[in-house]
Amino acid sequence: MKIMISAGEASGDIYGAYLAEKLIQLNPGVRLSGVGGAKMKEKGVEILEDPTALSAVGFTEALANLSFHRKVFARAARELDRISPDCLVLIDFPEFNMRLAKRAARRNIPGVYLFPPTAWAWRKGRAKALANLEMTIASVFPLEADTYRKAGADVRFVGHPLLDLVAPAGPQAKEAARRDLGLDSEEIIGILPGSRDQEIQQLLPTMLEAAAFIRQVKPEAGLLLPLSHTVSEEAVRECVLKSGLPVHVVSGPTYRYMAASDALIVASGTATMEATIVGTPMVVVYKTSTPTYLLARLLVDIPYISWPNILMGKRIVPELLQEDAEPETIARLIRMMLENPSLSSEIRENLAKARSKLGSPGALTRTARLILEVARR
Repeated sequence: MKIMISAGEASGDIYGAYLAEKLIQLNPGVRLSGVGGAKMKEKGVEILEDPTALSAVGFTEALANLSFHRKVFARAARELDRISPDCLVLIDFPEFNMRLAKRAARRNIPGVYLFPPTAWAWRKGRAKALANLEMTIASVFPLEADTYRKAGADVRFVGHPLLDLVAPAGPQAKEAARRDLGLDSEEIIGILPGSRDQEIQQLLPTMLEAAAFIRQVKPEAGLLLPLSHTVSEEAVRECVLKSGLPVHVVSGPTYRYMAASDALIVASGTATMEATIVGTPMVVVYKTSTPTYLLARLLVDIPYISWPNILMGKRIVPELLQEDAEPETIARLIRMMLENPSLSSEIRENLAKARSKLGSPGALTRTARLILEVARR
């Protein structure tokens, strides 16, 4: 059996790697190839091209990598034609993967899409397009499932894969994480600027300035910065060095550092979903180019950008965008969470309610079984 996987971003590479592991466990003879990164390669996927380090957020930002992505698509398309896989597995990376889905449909190659385009938030026609392509949707939360089902797609609600990888963190888990990491600060703040070099440039200096304001009042507060494998470690360390702050730049599973933290300054994206599952209070920040931001405001139909707020349909954690993402404002909100136990407790309770909307653990196994089911049709 031949299965081709297409994942073009850091988070997709991680999910693709775990999915590859599950597929091999369920069908040891399966052959896996596709577009992805180092994580997928480690799990036995033959990588044709790796675009994970060059993924970008925003319309104008993506233009800078257009020629490279064209090259990656051409390579993926040739492989699709050459091997005619029993199933094409798409993970996120919507503009690229929608094109690949159309090419597969023309060749009667069935497919499964995990993390399909966010048609529930904007460009709703994409749900109908995937339904017309007869792409099976492996849905990770109920709102997504409803949108694609209404569009006529074959939808299976599998739950969110992060529930397989991340565990909620109570007081005992926090203490255990701190012991494992050798951290002894009474209060610890996690700094998560994102998984793209673009985000490091735009967000990390602001986050570090916010941390400096916090330490003026709380000089003993510890600072943790989990390093994504897709960003330049040199750029991160240079930025930290310039700030003069005693930041612990660490590597490994992000959720361990979230569990060890009392509060997080986090870029909008997958990390907010991880933080929701872990249950750590957070301030969500994001900055992008002005054209991208203005265009998004015109096109996007939902009022929130972070997963906990989207899942709950209301603001349960602060979101600071563009010029509102000022260091002093971020610092003030983090201090409120650290200094007000009732506020922190309320946020944790709301995060637990948001987490309950994500289904139950086992999403990756359910998705792997669905892929094999589609491949055997």
